[in-house]
Amino acid sequence: MASRDQILAALRRNAPPAAAAPELDGLGMRFADPVAQFAESVVAVGGACVRVADLAAADAALAALPQAASATRVVSLVPGVGRPSVELTAVADPHTLADLDLAILPGELGVAENAAVWVEGRALHHRAVFVIANHLALVVQARDIVHHMHEAYERLAGRPRGYGLFISGPSKTADIEQVLVVGAQGARTCTVLVVDGPAG
Repeated sequence: MASRDQILAALRRNAPPAAAAPELDGLGMRFADPVAQFAESVVAVGGACVRVADLAAADAALAALPQAASATRVVSLVPGVGRPSVELTAVADPHTLADLDLAILPGELGVAENAAVWVEGRALHHRAVFVIANHLALVVQARDIVHHMHEAYERLAGRPRGYGLFISGPSKTADIEQVLVVGAQGARTCTVLVVDGPAG
């Protein structure tokens, strides 16, 4: 018997008995007003949060932001929000997005405890878009804000495996001398537009 087989056989003989997975009920904080807590958490992680009535109001609120008003190269994956000048599906080489000013992305859900917004990878076309843009705007429905990450993962369970990510505020690091630097490796600002009304 080869050494590898001996080692694997010994591991199998000495494996601990099977144990049931722990119950996760009751984990995670709950908030009286998860949308208000979400907005507070967005500010705490260096972002900005604007609550609006519908997508038309989201478009108007975005247009009033200095980073949107001065943007020339804009990607919007949220119909009716922003003034897109770059069509991601027509971009063959993501390196050409290097001077992207603003990316407006749809958030599938938001998490009140930490301001994380889930962005489904299938919508992105190019994964670089959320880190290469100077400024980021995320649009999420108020009804899709959950209390905590356990609840978020329950909402995401069962779907086909693929790329997606949680975004919480702008790019930041505190690795160097424990000084918080915003915009170090990605978006310099992140604005979350929380929409009360229907998605459109």
